[in-house]
Amino acid sequence: MKKMRSDKENEVDGLLPEYDFDYGKAKPNRFALMEEQRVVILEPDVAEYFRDSEAVNRVLRALIEAMPQVA
Repeated sequence: MKKMRSDKENEVDGLLPEYDFDYGKAKPNRFALMEEQRVVILEPDVAEYFRDSEAVNRVLRALIEAMPQVA
């Protein structure tokens, strides 16, 4: 049986009892980005040169290696 919130708790957060979700049954969002991930939009003329994200990453890593190191 689902535990119902008391009226006092509802007054504090302003939620009706039907919006009292059991987050213990929640699943991770498989479409959400991890904290260390970023989405970058390439312009169409640049995107023509890359088949996938691995190709972009290879080129960017090579560019980073060629850049002068800042102390």
